[in-house]
Amino acid sequence: MRLTRYSDYAMRVLLYLAARPDRLCSISEIARAYGISQNHLMKVVHDLGKAGFVASARGRTGGIRLAKPSADIRVGTVLRHTEDGFDLVDCPNCILSNGCGLSSALDEALAAFMAVLDRYSLADLMGRRKEMLRLFLHIDDPSTYSQP
Repeated sequence: MRLTRYSDYAMRVLLYLAARPDRLCSISEIARAYGISQNHLMKVVHDLGKAGFVASARGRTGGIRLAKPSADIRVGTVLRHTEDGFDLVDCPNCILSNGCGLSSALDEALAAFMAVLDRYSLADLMGRRKEMLRLFLHIDDPSTYSQP
């Protein structure tokens, strides 16, 4: 299975915000940290806001943050929101679909995949938060990075 770049960017945004729960972050800051397009992130952040994962504050000192605690944001829920569908193969348009068991097997595998992701929250993924912050600091300003 391969997730879309959109889902990848959504998870990156959420992880960045989870690493900084005590402050507002800007989209340009996140784009710089990951070296990705600010325009792409604006679309992703807007969608994450409409879905209730991200909250924004307007104004000169505005920015974005998680809309709820990282422990309450499940990875499976985010991916279900950001992915258009999880059709692994085009079974409905196959001449074998009425007699083939592949779609059932794939549905079972997908359910197991999502069940694993549903067990993880953003907080779980932040197990090495200090290391993540250090990596982000290195990206933002290489002079702040020091080897252990």
